[in-house]
Amino acid sequence: MTARPLPLDALEGYGVRLEPFAPSHLEGLRQALARPEVFAGGWGGGPAAFCEGAAFEAWIVRYLPLDSALPVPRPQVRVVRATAGPLAGRVLGTSTITDLVERSESAHIGYTAYTPEAWRGAVNPACKLLLLGHLFDHGYGRVKLQADVRNLRSRAAIARLGATFEGIARRDQQRADGSWRDTAIFSITIDDWPAVRAGLMARVAGAV
Repeated sequence: MTARPLPLDALEGYGVRLEPFAPSHLEGLRQALARPEVFAGGWGGGPAAFCEGAAFEAWIVRYLPLDSALPVPRPQVRVVRATAGPLAGRVLGTSTITDLVERSESAHIGYTAYTPEAWRGAVNPACKLLLLGHLFDHGYGRVKLQADVRNLRSRAAIARLGATFEGIARRDQQRADGSWRDTAIFSITIDDWPAVRAGLMARVAGAV
């Protein structure tokens, strides 16, 4: 199967809606993510990047890959909103499909963070069901996921998805404090998808 252009649609199901980023989301993202514990594991460049209020809103616009000058196909930044349960209507976080390469049928899901109230529940498996399904349905065959090697919570969350650990990329990205991070790299392929999808569906059903 050959990868096809990926539409930037809103994706909805399993209690969440993934909406293409718009400036109207900034207040909700601030409330969800401007928390020290969100940055503590390495998201956004780590604890040194933490900021609040208007400074956070200015920072996240720079941090997320929103630049219209980026090469085509551009990253697809989506905002996660709950559609069911006690958090219904609230912005919960953000996730992005990036590094889209149609020729090699590969992509990367990254820039992912959720409000602590959504940790360890159905939100991450629900979002991955939508994002991975969107990619595989459009002919992509390999999706990379990664985390700062120090971010044990995120690494465990990626492993729980059913992703395969591929190794450590050393001195891969610079953190906000100037130190260099090693990156733990995982992947899910189209061959993995039936089993991964079944596992995610079971997690979502169990949480409901």
